[in-house]
Amino acid sequence: MLEVQLSGTLRDAANGAASINIEAATIRELLRKVVEQYPRMAEKLEAGIAVSIDGNIFRDNWGEAIPAQAEIFLLPRIPGG
Repeated sequence: MLEVQLSGTLRDAANGAASINIEAATIRELLRKVVEQYPRMAEKLEAGIAVSIDGNIFRDNWGEAIPAQAEIFLLPRIPGG
């Protein structure tokens, strides 16, 4: 089971939880299961999200495997340029 840390703006969609536990092998599966458990998270994911796995940021490579015991953070994308 993976412990996923949530940033402040994502916590609201997860009933205020600072972290959630999810069983997933890839980022895609992780995001799907997050939405299954917390349907309000779908809007946040559609707005754009980045996933940090052991300090590496993934923005679009949802097929990336998640190692066991990885440190995972879900982060809203920050617009800018």
